[in-house]
Amino acid sequence: MDDIAKTDYFNDVLEDRATVILPEKGEQLLLNDIEFTFKVTSEMSNDQLGVYKITLNPMAIGAKLHYHRFMDETFIVDKGELTIQVGEEEYKAGVGTIVYVPRFTPHGFQNDTEEKVELTLLFNPSQKREGFFRGLQETLMEEPIDPKKYLKLYNKYDSFPVDTSNMIPKREP
Repeated sequence: MDDIAKTDYFNDVLEDRATVILPEKGEQLLLNDIEFTFKVTSEMSNDQLGVYKITLNPMAIGAKLHYHRFMDETFIVDKGELTIQVGEEEYKAGVGTIVYVPRFTPHGFQNDTEEKVELTLLFNPSQKREGFFRGLQETLMEEPIDPKKYLKLYNKYDSFPVDTSNMIPKREP
């Protein structure tokens, strides 16, 4: 009964839980021709938001056509020209372009240029997306890539390829 008596139901309890992430800070993962930097993680945001900086080297594929069931994804192009497919449409997204992709919307993205593309990627909620990126690093570094392992990783982290026969983010020679 004492705990109930001490609880203040009428006033907010303010907390200082902000995080400031400087441009050069954040955990980095390198994956063949893509670099990921974790800015706002699932742990920081109580799994509500994930913010990641992505650098795609020339001709790099970020992801083939897929969708999410439980999270929305937002792309903000910071440098270069990102090719993004949303549904049946393909767009050339230049600097400053924002592409909001709600759940159940098929999408994929890649760099079709000879210049680096940099973007900010947001997931809401984040669904522990850092585990997905770490798993991608492990899975895509293997030769040959195991499609079953790749699909298992995808599905665990709320990603569903539209075509499982064309889901590995590699360009065909």
